[in-house]
Amino acid sequence: MALFGNIIKGLIDFKGYITNEVDPISAQQEVLKNMLTEAQNTEFGKYYKFKEILNAENMEEVFSNFVPYFDYNKINEEWWHRYHKGEENITWPGAPKFFALSSGTTGKTSKRIPISDEMIDAIKQAGIRQIVSLSNFDFEADLFEKEIMMLGSSTNLKQRENFEEGEISGISVKNIPFWFRNYYKPGEEISKIEDWEERIQAIAENAEKWDIGAISGIPTWIELMLKRVIEHHNLNNIHEIWPNFQVFTSGGVAFGSYEKSFNALLGHPITVIDTYFASEGFIASQTRPETDAMQLIVDSGIYYEFVPFLPEYIQEDGSLNKNAPSITLKDVQLNQEYVLIVSTVSGAWRYEIGDTIEFTDIERAEIKITGRTKFFLNVAGSQLSVNKMDDAMKQIESEFSTQITEYTVCAKRAEDGEFYHYWYIGTEDEVDAEKVSESIDAYLQSVNKNYKVARGKALKGLKIKLIPTTVFHEWNAENKKKGGQVKMEKVMSEKKFGKFEEFCNNGNAIK
Repeated sequence: MALFGNIIKGLIDFKGYITNEVDPISAQQEVLKNMLTEAQNTEFGKYYKFKEILNAENMEEVFSNFVPYFDYNKINEEWWHRYHKGEENITWPGAPKFFALSSGTTGKTSKRIPISDEMIDAIKQAGIRQIVSLSNFDFEADLFEKEIMMLGSSTNLKQRENFEEGEISGISVKNIPFWFRNYYKPGEEISKIEDWEERIQAIAENAEKWDIGAISGIPTWIELMLKRVIEHHNLNNIHEIWPNFQVFTSGGVAFGSYEKSFNALLGHPITVIDTYFASEGFIASQTRPETDAMQLIVDSGIYYEFVPFLPEYIQEDGSLNKNAPSITLKDVQLNQEYVLIVSTVSGAWRYEIGDTIEFTDIERAEIKITGRTKFFLNVAGSQLSVNKMDDAMKQIESEFSTQITEYTVCAKRAEDGEFYHYWYIGTEDEVDAEKVSESIDAYLQSVNKNYKVARGKALKGLKIKLIPTTVFHEWNAENKKKGGQVKMEKVMSEKKFGKFEEFCNNGNAIK
């Protein structure tokens, strides 16, 4: 009998029973008030008159009027760079002990996002809340005695001046509670290995020592890790070595694009729980099995605003026009994509996180990630977002009985002077590229009226090239973006796309 597991499960069920559902709107108002109060005497708080905002009748509206939008470059150049000079109380009281490195999916150099003690606490609280939400899922007590594989970035953080830096997953694991360390795999020694290939090889070599019940990470890199374990031990599927693997907590990207290829590595079905964990904080997690949408964490360290994701509000580089209107939770609607804006207890204020979301349940504050503002393909008026392109890939998987996890697109003029959408699609199967092109084109015209109009005017057609999926991984490695929290760019600028094409051609990757 799994006595210890029954005790833990009982505590989770009890905590879930006694935990009252918070009202998202009032919780968010309280979060903003507390954050403004804490930061009112910082340099940022004094400059943007936080005391005056706190005394305003409509605090949220005045806050949005007084404080402009910030992307990373703007807030770093105007404020955060001062932390690196040893200054304190800039955008949040004191000085951060950690900086989260986030190159994301764009940019050559890493962003350095300050991580305060309050944010570390908020992330821990969000993690506990996610554990409590497991009471909504029908798991046996045995699961709570198994080990948990958390595959993120290296925990070997770099010491800089008066702080340490690394990716947020590495920072978070370094700060996990002491009682959790016995459950955590691959363990501290392997997690410190910086080279991705060496780390997953070490995992493969030690895999048979562990009884893994749950795995957490970005699907792309979890898949590669599972494949390495399977190959190393000459297995048919991962359940032959980890028979109790029941739960995959997917983070960073929507799991739907990876579902088919991921399931091919399994011996039996598992439960997939989506999470939204960014360098800026723990934003949302799936809390019930009836949906794959995620519930915003509304009462712990992050205040949210939403800008309708419309072409007139988005600049060419994916940032917001300074006059783009924002709304709060009380005014959001279903069936509308929004650009997500966050203010956090690490001193990010009205910060453009770069993601777009859509609400699936307003009362529960449940959302789905729909894409990235920089991955909005609007050349020639097509107005394609990532979720529509992801849906097109699912259509191709179904129609051609193949697996697709990675792709990238660029809109540019061809030699004939006409605009085309150039697609590079990763698959290991022999598929007719021309038929794939026709299918994608027909599907997008059926689900996106703007794309259909563009196809009758400025957009001449599609040019499809099929390449091995590993090419995308090696491209990331070439650009020092392999493993950890790395996500492939779904839409590339013409300049970067040219480099990607050159990389593919040099490797003879084209099918």
